[in-house]
Amino acid sequence: MSLTKKVFLIGIVLAVFGAGFWFGRNSVVCPVCPPEELDFSLFWEAWHKIERKYIEQENIKTQDLIYGAISGMVRSLGDPYTTFFKPEETKMFLEDVSGRFEGIGIEIDVREGQLQVITPLEGTPAQKAGLRPGDKIIKIDERVTADITIEEAVTLIRGPKGTEVNLMIVRDGWDTPRDFKIKRGVIEIPSFKWELKDDDIAYIKLYHFSEKINYDFSNAAIDILKSPAKKIILDLRSNPGGYLQRSQDIAGWFLEKSDIVVIEDFGGKQEQKIYKANGNAKFLGYPMVILINQGTASASEILASALQENRGIKLIGETSFGKGSVQELERLTEGSSLKITIGKWLTPKGNLIAEKGLEPDIKVEITDEDYEQGRDPQLDKALEIIREMD
Repeated sequence: MSLTKKVFLIGIVLAVFGAGFWFGRNSVVCPVCPPEELDFSLFWEAWHKIERKYIEQENIKTQDLIYGAISGMVRSLGDPYTTFFKPEETKMFLEDVSGRFEGIGIEIDVREGQLQVITPLEGTPAQKAGLRPGDKIIKIDERVTADITIEEAVTLIRGPKGTEVNLMIVRDGWDTPRDFKIKRGVIEIPSFKWELKDDDIAYIKLYHFSEKINYDFSNAAIDILKSPAKKIILDLRSNPGGYLQRSQDIAGWFLEKSDIVVIEDFGGKQEQKIYKANGNAKFLGYPMVILINQGTASASEILASALQENRGIKLIGETSFGKGSVQELERLTEGSSLKITIGKWLTPKGNLIAEKGLEPDIKVEITDEDYEQGRDPQLDKALEIIREMD
């Protein structure tokens, strides 16, 4: 099943930030079957030197050495989304994508070697503490985050409810870093909400493409269709993604059947795979605008680009995050797993999402003063534009 690749929540929703994550079949691992041309003599030479000469012999754990070797091999690829999970990390990842876990509720990623917040999730300790998309995390408690991996950051930030973690944050416009001491809690990610604005505008806020969003959205769609709503504002701000299939399901409410939702590109190794809308298109005739920001990532970028390129729907807000790679989870022996990048997502017109993100048709930023005063100029602009649409 496809699901958008996880980037890591901390709290953490292990990204699913990624546009496109799907569980692969269980891998059959041969214990001793390297290609004949590979020479592992250097590896074994180093292994035996450690066994014979390392001073604290009691601290040598064979399994940890094996895990470390695999992790180092994967890290050498330079891809923050290709990751080795030890058994306990595999369990954590599977819990995260289910939509309920303990932590502070942020999704993070590494950009140009810097750990940063993709988005704090709705109603979580991270959001209540004031973290925002684009915040750079330079220290976690006493650990400086320079060259930290996402997995290491997850381990440091995540923890049992009631405990605290201190994040040192740098934000554009600040002269000096600031500390955020945040108490961890139980995180339950909402799917979406909707309300009627101006008597005939359905404002739909999608928080995350979780396993249950299609069921929840289908039930609410009946109410929207029965309501006086004649226009729609779709808010994808701070939506880190989730399951690709759920994004495709939601697209089916807004697009004609067989409209292209997204293209999966494998870099020439195999033929591209095209994902198409396959729904009832009940909202096809509704005038729409879409809200995006720096926290719009992965599956939410897929949905936004599909509606923009198929229907010409305007995007309002800020440039999206740009998470457009595809990961597959391969199960390994003894409960470990390997999340490996196998492709990239392209928009219906063949444009790359990764690293670039989606540019808004109408750029509207939210300032610190807007946040402090509770103003939302992006939503205000969306309402202004959609009021003029027939």
